[in-house]
This record gives sequence, structure tokens and C-alpha cells, in this order.
Amino acid sequence: MSVTEVQALIGGEFRPSTSGEVDAIPDPATGETIATLPYSTDEEIDRAVAAAREAAVGWGETPAPDRAQVLFRLKTLLEEHFEELSLLVTRENGKTLPEARGEVRRGIEVVDLACGAPTLLMGSSLDQIASGIDEEVVRFPVGVVAGVTPFNFPNMVPMWMIPMALACGNAFVLKPSQRTPLSAQRLGELIVEAGFPSGVFSIVHGAKRAVDTLLTHPGVDAVSFVGSAGVAAYIYATAAGAGKRVQALGGAKNHMVVMDDAELEPSVTGLISSAFGNAGQRCLAGSVAVGVGAVGDALVGEIVEQAERLRLGPGDDPDTDMGPVIRDERRKELIGYVDEGVEAGAKLVADGRDAAKDHGYFLGPTVFDDVTPDMRLWQEELFGPVLSVVRASDLDEALKIVNASPYGNAASIFTSSGASAREFRRRADAGMIGVNIGVPAPMAFFPFVGWKRSFLGDLHATGADGARFYTKPKVVTSRWFLPPKLDHSLPEGRGH
Repeated sequence: MSVTEVQALIGGEFRPSTSGEVDAIPDPATGETIATLPYSTDEEIDRAVAAAREAAVGWGETPAPDRAQVLFRLKTLLEEHFEELSLLVTRENGKTLPEARGEVRRGIEVVDLACGAPTLLMGSSLDQIASGIDEEVVRFPVGVVAGVTPFNFPNMVPMWMIPMALACGNAFVLKPSQRTPLSAQRLGELIVEAGFPSGVFSIVHGAKRAVDTLLTHPGVDAVSFVGSAGVAAYIYATAAGAGKRVQALGGAKNHMVVMDDAELEPSVTGLISSAFGNAGQRCLAGSVAVGVGAVGDALVGEIVEQAERLRLGPGDDPDTDMGPVIRDERRKELIGYVDEGVEAGAKLVADGRDAAKDHGYFLGPTVFDDVTPDMRLWQEELFGPVLSVVRASDLDEALKIVNASPYGNAASIFTSSGASAREFRRRADAGMIGVNIGVPAPMAFFPFVGWKRSFLGDLHATGADGARFYTKPKVVTSRWFLPPKLDHSLPEGRGH
């Protein structure tokens, strides 16, 4: 892949930006520049929103079965280009090719869901709610939706939003991460090829200024966001303050509780996949392991043994188990957290700082033991391959540790006890619960449910929540006056 200039998609056409602000996009595994990204100007963003507003009128009037047919064509194209899309994710993000394939597959699953638009958009009704009066709920498109997406899933997270929003009859303006814009451009090309009308889908580029323009733009009706907790709070406050509907998925500090009756080796395999998959750069990564009872030492030993077997390298190498983090400054920030953890008294039992290569942004699997809740290692989302082990005497203490976190995305328990699992699923303050599963990611037809600082809004991404977020309900109450000659009395012999 030669160096290319990323373009915006406005009014159905890809156009080079006139902006003088340009970012270099490196391959995280090599540090080599693979693309340049000109940021969109305010005027270009205005044109994208204006095109979306114009297109939303006709697209919203298009029958839902006809919109679904265009989505079926998009699904076919995504399947045909599956390997290409996966390789592109690996190239710009750094994750391994199997991880990238999993991401693209999960994105296509949302298109599968959106293809059921005629069913998803059904309303409800009740005949004769009062004498001669009927009532029904019908759903209408919100209008123009802006999506702001992160670097860690450059294909899947936009696809959480785009298919559902379009199926519901909206126009969509995507502002992808400025770190990973190539997947967004390729998705845009396939969306145009599928036959969506011009302006129904647009892409603009940039950082905070571009986001702020969309959050406050009078032509934008709703905002979907996935990113860190701090930015999610800012997005929610700013867009809601501008009168927009908002769903803001934030950060996480996911705990994985390991009971002393758990099957240790497969449980740790699940922990390792959760903590170090995608180099720990995902909002469902397990970043804290809680060893309960006597399992602590054996748990730490098994974690270290499995972590040290992971092979680092470029994501397209079939021998690679873990790729790089996204940028060198991110790697340095993570090393700073590791240094601070050592100074705070946590026991460093697997040190990934020495995994630096001659090129690329690599940090090896890093494991701390004896972490306590007063340490930043436990308190903050690190978003990298760093796993903290905390000890607890019993399940009650473990749950207190889990629930003390201000985040509530996911929590898992590894156990052979149905009673412990049931207690955990009921009492853990998190929206997605795993039982002997390290990454409890819901399928597309279920909502992605974060709690506490991990989510701001009322309706979550995907599932029935997605259809509700991208539509406005309208309640219609009807009375029709019958001509006097029509007699609705009961036939003789019936009624009393």
C-alpha cells in the first residue's frame, strides 16, 4: 500500500480537503507513514451537513423495505471485501489479523440486524382504548446523525452506528478517529457503491475542532460517540446543551473475578485474551483480575506463564499473538503508568517495558500483583496491555472492589459454582456480565450496555436500543365519528 491522501466524502463525492492542517498516518507496527490526512475545514463540514439534511428528506420517505434492500447490497459488498477490510484494520491499527477479522465480522453482524428494518421499525397499537378511540405508536427518523468514533475499532464501531441509522431513514455524517481514517474511507466507498443516495452518508475528518463543529451544528439532530470517559462526558454535555439527542459510550475499568473453585488454566486463558487482545486497547478489556481466597498465588503464576508466551510483532504475521499500541506517545504514557505503579508499591511480575523493537510502538504484556484501590493502576483506565491483580478474601469483598470503580462497562466471574455466578450477575454494578467469559461482548441484536461513567444517555448502541435511538416515536390518538344509521348494539342473546 503506497502513501495515499485520505479524502472526505461530501454529497456523494470524495474530495481532497483545502485545509492546511495535515496529519501523517503511520503503520503502528513499523512507524512508516502509510497515508496523510488533511483535516476538514468548517466550510467543508457545513457542506456535508447541508447535503445530509437535503438527502434525509427523501431517504426518510423511502419505504423501510426499500431501504433494507440497499443494506442487503452493502452486506454483500462487505462480505466480498472481507479480507481486504481486515487487512486495512491491521495496517492502520496494528491489531493482529485474526483480531481484525473478528472486528469486521462483528460490524457485518450489525448490517444483518439493520436489514430487518421493516421489523425493527414496527410500532404498536391498541384498538378501542376508550369508546370510539384508537391509539398507536409510529416511529420516524431523527434526521441527521453525527457519529464520532475511536481508533481502536476503526471498522466495527462505525458499523455499530451507520447501518442502524440509515435503516431508520436518517442521513449520517461520520467523523472517524484521526488516527485511523483509512477504514472509514473504504467503508464510504462501499456505501456509495451499494447505492445509497448522495448525501445520505458523508465523512469529514479532524480532531476536537471538527467534533465541536458537529456537536453544536444546527443541522445535526443526534450524536453517537464512542471513546474515553472524559471525552464522553464532554460530548454529552456539549451536544445535549445544544438540544441534540446523544448516546456517549465512555471508558472502562473491567474487573475479572477468579474464584478459588475456578478451572485455573482455561480461566487464565480467558483473562489473557481479555487483558492483552488488541494490545489492551478496547473498552471491554479486562484490566483488573481479582483473585479470591487461596487462588491468588497460583493465579498470578499462571497469568505470568501464559503472558510470557505471547509473541509480539506486526499484526499481519501469522506468528504474532499481540500487536503494537497505536502511537509512540501512547506507549510512553503507558510506561509512565508502569513506572508509577512500581513506585507506589505494586509488585511488577511481568515487565513489558523491555519489549521495545527497532521500529513500531510495542509494549509487552505487563502484570502487577498486590495492587490496591488507592493506586492509579486500579483507578484509571490505562487502555493498554497492563493487567493488575488484586486479592480478595471472599466473593463479598471481591464485589465491593468491583463496585467501587466509577466505571461500569463489564465484569466477569470465573467459577465452577452456579451460586457464586448467580450472586455475581445480580450484584456486580456493570452493564455486561461474563460468566467464565473474559470479553462479554453482546451480539448485535442485544444492546451494548455500559453503566456509571461508562455510558451517558438513555438508549444504548445496537439491538432494539439502536433502532429506538435513531427514531422519534409519535403517538397518534384517533376518533372517527360513525354515521347515525350504523348500530353497534350487541346482537340479541349476547352480552349480559
